[in-house]
Amino acid sequence: MVVAYPDAMTFEQPLPKSLSPSRLADFQTCPRRYQHASVERIPQPASYATAKGRFVHYIFEQLMKLEAPARSIDAARSFIEPARQEVLTAQVREEIGLDDDAEARLLSETQVILERYFVLEDPRTVNSEGIEMRIAVTVDDTPLFGILDRLDRDDDGNLVIVDYKTGSLPNRDYDSQTFANAELYAVLCEQKLGERPTRIRLLYVAHGEAIERPVSEPVIRARADAATSAWAKINRYYADGEFPATPSRNACRFCAYTELCRSRGVPVPPR
Repeated sequence: MVVAYPDAMTFEQPLPKSLSPSRLADFQTCPRRYQHASVERIPQPASYATAKGRFVHYIFEQLMKLEAPARSIDAARSFIEPARQEVLTAQVREEIGLDDDAEARLLSETQVILERYFVLEDPRTVNSEGIEMRIAVTVDDTPLFGILDRLDRDDDGNLVIVDYKTGSLPNRDYDSQTFANAELYAVLCEQKLGERPTRIRLLYVAHGEAIERPVSEPVIRARADAATSAWAKINRYYADGEFPATPSRNACRFCAYTELCRSRGVPVPPR
């Protein structure tokens, strides 16, 4: 179902200067979600899951900035307190209702994640080309931007995109969606560095498991084409003053803008 506004709008805010893998995913799920998040820039309140993800990513980022021999589990644990100060701000605590019990749960889950991560890989052996690596390129007149958790160099000298995941393991029937963001990162790397990564490695650190996929030219070409097509539509919808809504149970289930959509006449399905 596609739902339009009764009357076209005139946006006061400019379009974003680039398209990231996560914002592309927003647009592909529902153009109206992209509008609220990226054009109108309506803040999305934190959730326990997003706070936990940022908390754990902060620890891994600091760990991997150390010299390789210093990347021990005790070193990782030493970044828990800085993560509390940096990530668990007063605003985040208020938005997610982080009381003492919830914080204790977060810290306990983080300890488990660190233990499982050090079984999954030995960070002292990791040869990384970049940590939280920011890459901006233009592909077919489409400005793209992304931040890679890690870009590693494997034992054979090939580039490997590594992404930390703190959520649930994916259903293997949806591998195409699972790797979509990282495959667009491969486009960024190839354009910026002149070298295509050969593999994508997703580390599901809460479960101590990794899944991998080789990078193929047809797939990343398809990801680039999808981004180019989306960017053209984004510009057209912006000029028209109307980003259509495509409500569905899956699209609306975890969306932060469901009440706003209801107020604007979008038939949001019950959760």
